[in-house]
Amino acid sequence: MTTFEGTLTKMETEIGAPIQYYLIFDSNFINVNQLINKDVEITHKGYQCLNCKKAKKIWRQGFCYDCFSTIPAAADWIMKPELSTAHLDIEDRDLAYEKRVQLQPHIVYLALSSEVKVGVTRNTQVPTRWIDQGAVQAIPVLETPNRYLAGIAEVALKNHFADKTNWQKMLKNEVPITNLFEEKSKLKQWLPEETKPYFIEEDHLYQMDFPVQTYPLKVTSLNLEKTPNFSGKVVGIKGQYLIFEDGTVFNVRTYEGFVVQLKF
Repeated sequence: MTTFEGTLTKMETEIGAPIQYYLIFDSNFINVNQLINKDVEITHKGYQCLNCKKAKKIWRQGFCYDCFSTIPAAADWIMKPELSTAHLDIEDRDLAYEKRVQLQPHIVYLALSSEVKVGVTRNTQVPTRWIDQGAVQAIPVLETPNRYLAGIAEVALKNHFADKTNWQKMLKNEVPITNLFEEKSKLKQWLPEETKPYFIEEDHLYQMDFPVQTYPLKVTSLNLEKTPNFSGKVVGIKGQYLIFEDGTVFNVRTYEGFVVQLKF
């Protein structure tokens, strides 16, 4: 039996047929695809804030409450790009950090995971962002020079498309048959005028092939705080979730900052 112990961070991914997943710890890593068809035991051992590294209870996004409340990587504009202000030279928490992240090309996209959803990501996160959300297809719509313009385009398109993934449908592979080319072709009319020059005329459809042997008919989310020890056979990986044979699913990203032991 092999044992790994470390602090969880979201799985790193590599596009392929199928997508390759990796869990990275301080001193070693696991190619998670190799765990498919194996019995894996997960044990919650403690916490380590991804920012201050202290053994403090995790609040959100892998950070303790104090860090989440103060660091620029957890500011509101992360989740709501339309709140970005670095292009105006206005600081939120740390202007140097905000300029570095906000003042770079961003992609507004349509992705098909549980339904067609609109989203924003830095162009350096293509196709990682779509893999992380379990999208089977995605198509870039705009490439803007900053996060703010991408954010206001997303806000406008939220009136016509979902902006969140239904994780249960995504994990059960309940994906509607949809033509993303057609969806993209009709949305230009809904874009704010200042974002229209950044519309991507050529179409590039990304396809994601997830390593899943069996999709569950019903899913139950594993809560490490309520169930600090769990074991089961892994039958697939989709998005940032491990899928177990009994329909239990484990969202690795939700438990960033949790110290765990893995046995397999």
